[in-house]
Amino acid sequence: MRTIKEEAVDLSEYADFHDAYQRIGRFLEDVYTRKRIHSALDYLTPAEFEANWLTRQPEPVLK
Repeated sequence: MRTIKEEAVDLSEYADFHDAYQRIGRFLEDVYTRKRIHSALDYLTPAEFEANWLTRQPEPVLK
């Protein structure tokens, strides 16, 4: 994805594959999911979109 490449990969130097895997994973969780808004999600972060979606789900019916 362009955003990850431009904001995480191109701006960093990684010691090895394990370092890259961990730091890119943190970028995805901390920045991409929780801070970066997405036009396809009505300008919400993925975390906000998911929280809104979950609140709109019907309660399960217990039998």
